[in-house]
Amino acid sequence: MLALARMARMLEHALSRDTTPPISLSDYRMLSAVAGGEARASRLARRLAVGKPAISASVDSLARRGLLTRHGGAADQRAIDLRITPDGDRVRVEAERALARVVVDIANRTDDPAGTVAALADFGAALEQRQAAPRA
Repeated sequence: MLALARMARMLEHALSRDTTPPISLSDYRMLSAVAGGEARASRLARRLAVGKPAISASVDSLARRGLLTRHGGAADQRAIDLRITPDGDRVRVEAERALARVVVDIANRTDDPAGTVAALADFGAALEQRQAAPRA
């Protein structure tokens, strides 16, 4: 478990160093989710497993930096739809490249680099399944 915590710190450092403007892992998760089609803050909170206040703060920060925009929901006037801006998408792509460099560098230090990357991909799919499963 310590390895996951240490890796998270390495990934955070890569994002703060290799993206302009610097972003956090939380920012990256938000930008990726919105770029992937998740436009409503309430659904983002569930998908990212964070509270609505954290989502609101993140949206405010990303909007101030010009990485996300807010638009009134078409069907529900109380709802706000989020959209990634061209700058937000550029930063998201920079972030993905920076994160991939770290993961590949670490994987290349293992006995089975390709197997390590494949295991991480499987782990990611399992995370998505767990997140999508109804809570008991």
